[in-house]
Amino acid sequence: MESFSLSLFIVVLLLLSTKTLAQTPAQPPAPPGPTNFTKILEKAGQFTTLIRLMKTTQVGDQINTQLNNSNQGLTVFAPTDMAFSNLKAGTLNSLSDQQKVALVQFHILPNFLSMSQFQTVSNPIRTQAGDNINGEFPLNVTTSGNQVNVSTGIDDATVANTIYSDNQLAVYEVDKVLLPLSIFAPPSPASAPAPSLPKSKKKSPLADSPVAGGDASTDSSGGYVLAIHGFLEVVTFGFAMVATLWL
Repeated sequence: MESFSLSLFIVVLLLLSTKTLAQTPAQPPAPPGPTNFTKILEKAGQFTTLIRLMKTTQVGDQINTQLNNSNQGLTVFAPTDMAFSNLKAGTLNSLSDQQKVALVQFHILPNFLSMSQFQTVSNPIRTQAGDNINGEFPLNVTTSGNQVNVSTGIDDATVANTIYSDNQLAVYEVDKVLLPLSIFAPPSPASAPAPSLPKSKKKSPLADSPVAGGDASTDSSGGYVLAIHGFLEVVTFGFAMVATLWL
């Protein structure tokens, strides 16, 4: 009898435990943490130089803040370490802090674009580096089938892979660093100086003043000879007249 009562007690206890567990609602999954753009690049690998630029210019923090406080979305073209190594030696070190910020922002579009949406965008595309009113930051996208090409006016890059996409942030690997015209445009050639006019020869005073009774080019010695010759002719004529009167 006691064993039967113990068995019945155990059965009732198990039934109550099962009912309690069934009534307990399932816990919802933990919400995802805030988007961290730098972590996405670190996980993908081969973006060490871009990550360093994102940190030194603080553009990476701006991206994270914008993603977690706005629904506008972003699109990022991410050059690989190989793309940076293909730049001319000293290129990054020659840039000012302001130019480095503009270079990084030139790789960011202020809205989300999927791969298929590149086929319908209007060129030039606006970047976070600035608009295209003065033609300083032109970025043009062309597509051929599934291939997407990006042109800056300095170089042309190809979208090689989709690193990350969640309908708010799209990160695409590109094989070249996108170089904006405002920073890397070659200087315009200097205008040639105007040809100098030949100097006019200064005339001598004697050439400017005419000589009485002769050409202006006659020198002073020639004038004296003519005067003496005329005086002798007058004297000779006078003696001839006197001799005639005496005869």
